[in-house]
Amino acid sequence: MLPRIETIRAQLRPSERKLADFVLAAPREVLDLSMTELAARAGASQPTIARFCQALGCSGFREFKIRLAQSVAPGVASVYRDVEPDERAPGIIGKVFDRTIGALIEVRNSLSATSVAEAIELLTRASRIEFYGAGGSGIAAQDIQHKFFRLGVPSVAYSDPHTFSMSAALLGANDVVVAISNTGRTRDIVDAARAALACGAKVISITHSHSPLAQLSTVSLASNVAEETDVFSPMTSRMSHLAIGDILAVGVALRRGPELVDRLGRAKEAITRRRIGTDAKAQKETGKDATKVAASGVAGDAAESAQQAARAQAPQVGEKTRIARDIEDVKD
Repeated sequence: MLPRIETIRAQLRPSERKLADFVLAAPREVLDLSMTELAARAGASQPTIARFCQALGCSGFREFKIRLAQSVAPGVASVYRDVEPDERAPGIIGKVFDRTIGALIEVRNSLSATSVAEAIELLTRASRIEFYGAGGSGIAAQDIQHKFFRLGVPSVAYSDPHTFSMSAALLGANDVVVAISNTGRTRDIVDAARAALACGAKVISITHSHSPLAQLSTVSLASNVAEETDVFSPMTSRMSHLAIGDILAVGVALRRGPELVDRLGRAKEAITRRRIGTDAKAQKETGKDATKVAASGVAGDAAESAQQAARAQAPQVGEKTRIARDIEDVKD
């Protein structure tokens, strides 16, 4: 809610803008006020408050307070203060984290579970998945694709407009495009999404809900993060895109179930072998007393057998939890 107020602030009437500033400065105080009390404290009329709530997409003052309460989470700074040019390290740390956490909470509260389920279904049945993004969104596209290629579905990420424009024109009915854009108004991304749809492919967008890209998408996942205008502000939109990408990757992995266990295990093993210190630890182990090595080997076999037995008896929910955890474990 707070990032949303910041986004529309410049579009409001002067009286509504004054009210917006009061809410941004003291959101927790607003939660304890009636409409009459808020009007008196903010120097605004009740009709102004009603128009302000409607501008935020709320049916009335009651819904506004509910959504504001969801936005103001315990432990997260409620005032979105800009980083100053002379800001010292403690202030930079606090403001960057507070703004990022606040944006993620706002996206979590506004994300439609129905839309997420539809997107997961499309991705699970896809023959090929292509991720498109330009600029900073291109980095997010590459990160999300890095998670998906381990799931056994052919996938690529393109950030060059010429490349994803050509690729979109070659897609088929069983293919899915995940188009990422903070504003949803980047012409190259919108045109590529439109070209993919013309070929029969499905388009999932991670973007602002009231944008051209969202309107033409098969499924749109709302990431309504205020566009940063201050040069010192953190790029919170990228973090929300990555979080939504994680949600989709985990959802697809859970849908595919046990068939992914061996694949993720081999991927994790390949990464582990490339970590510094792994070989040294193995060499140190081989240099131990032979008796101790043998004993540890027997113990290890017994432990492994016990673990296998436990896994065999574990409920399906436990298996799904392990799959989701393995996805996060396979990192550089």
